[in-house]
Amino acid sequence: MTCPFCRAGTGEGALVCASCGRDIAAPATLIAERDDLLRKRQELRDELKRARDEAEAIMRRGRSR
Repeated sequence: MTCPFCRAGTGEGALVCASCGRDIAAPATLIAERDDLLRKRQELRDELKRARDEAEAIMRRGRSR
């Protein structure tokens, strides 16, 4: 098992992370939801970066005319 907070390896069935000391007895559904939200956040960050890059390219083309 991996600690959902510090990502340190922990023993199966551990209630507290030996590395960071946090309670890791979180239900699997919460961990799955957190992972899904992290994935969605990264997708949004990637989309925002593409939009910024596109806007910058448009601005550069406008200045070069």
